[in-house]
Amino acid sequence: MIILLNVAFTIAVLYTFLKVGSEPTSLIVAFFAFTTGELWLLSGITKTKVNSGQYYEDNINNDEGDNDEL
Repeated sequence: MIILLNVAFTIAVLYTFLKVGSEPTSLIVAFFAFTTGELWLLSGITKTKVNSGQYYEDNINNDEGDNDEL
């Protein structure tokens, strides 16, 4: 979802640059700093879950319910 948000923001900035003729440099820096921080925090949460074994247990429990559709 964050990657899609980055793509949408980039398209919006390019469109704005096309219409106005100047780029919002500080907004671009702040936005990508924010999304990079979000991805960094999400990777830290996932790393903690993997190291504790909780990530695999959650995926095994979720996969058991998916077999009903077969």
